[in-house]
Amino acid sequence: MTRFALQFGQTQPGLTYIERISAYGVCARGEANIAIAQIGRAPSAEYDLPGGGVESDEDEAAALMREFEEETGLTVWPTRVLGRAGQFWLHKSEPRNSLCTFYEVELSASDGAPSEPDHTLVWMPPTDALSKLRHEAHAWAVLHWMRARRSR
Repeated sequence: MTRFALQFGQTQPGLTYIERISAYGVCARGEANIAIAQIGRAPSAEYDLPGGGVESDEDEAAALMREFEEETGLTVWPTRVLGRAGQFWLHKSEPRNSLCTFYEVELSASDGAPSEPDHTLVWMPPTDALSKLRHEAHAWAVLHWMRARRSR
């Protein structure tokens, strides 16, 4: 099983975790908010950074741009890699080790709507996202992004 230097989540005994290469983005709107994908409806909604799995016919940047548009309706362009981390989790009862590359992305257009029916674009302060994101790796990426912006 491949692991990145940073690995989040816990494994459960007896389960085999399928590795999935993934790409996610942090997209700022001004200084106050970042784009978050809300999955489902409140109060049981879950929150992720926009992004997802890399398909066999695409690279990480292409997957990131496709997933961002599907989940948020936003058109983005990756500008730099923030870092990489693994995330053990259960996706619809399927054990996964998402091998995530996190990017800072630039907003190119915001005139679309999510094509995934259970996804909604939510703009929220990064500090709020830290406590709402369901995956520790996503919260780590936002914190890493916040600290990098502070030092610019």
